[in-house]
Amino acid sequence: MTFGLLQCDHVDGPNRHLAGDYLDMFSGWLPGQWRVYDLTADEFPAPGDCDAWVVTGSRRSVSDDIPWIHRLAELVRTIDATRAPFAGICFGHQMMAHALGGRVAKSPRGWGIGVHTFHVNQTEPWMKPPLATVNLFMSCQDQVEVLPPGARVHASNVHCPVAIYSRNSLLGIQGHPEWREPYARALLEQRMPRLGQAYASHALGTLGRARHSAEVASWVRNWFALHAR
Repeated sequence: MTFGLLQCDHVDGPNRHLAGDYLDMFSGWLPGQWRVYDLTADEFPAPGDCDAWVVTGSRRSVSDDIPWIHRLAELVRTIDATRAPFAGICFGHQMMAHALGGRVAKSPRGWGIGVHTFHVNQTEPWMKPPLATVNLFMSCQDQVEVLPPGARVHASNVHCPVAIYSRNSLLGIQGHPEWREPYARALLEQRMPRLGQAYASHALGTLGRARHSAEVASWVRNWFALHAR
């Protein structure tokens, strides 16, 4: 399959040596043939250009009044209508809800940072290898507060009730399975004044936990295969 990376941001220059830019992180996490579309530079694909689509994270909010964000919402609706395989990560996960009739807002529970443990509601056939809980990096203020019609939640915790969900051929993951530990650590340290020292220090203390990036990569690959056209 050819994966289309719908890139919604760039890694800041001083952090590039830790993990590269978004293509480096995603291709390292989910090896395969990738085409990159820098949406922030108004580089958009035709819907049939790739076999499956991945929308990245972003420092932006899905509600920001920016032309490329509006255009992405339209593209997500097209992908949903054509039942093309899709995975949205963080901002991409939120864009699914925003574009398809749900609601995204700043979480009343505050920032989600560090490694979080999510409980799997029910093991689905594409969730191989099966897990009862899944650990992922988190870094978000916004969350999906209302699901789009027809969506199902697959994993959650108290802080993030909609951690993994799906609708039709679209899969959303609020966490960051593509991140590597040095990059996550650098972001927490750089954002400590904004996050608060005590809160950020607690999150830094979670980074040594085992994570399930490889398992989630298998889930995404299985999801794409299930919905391949």
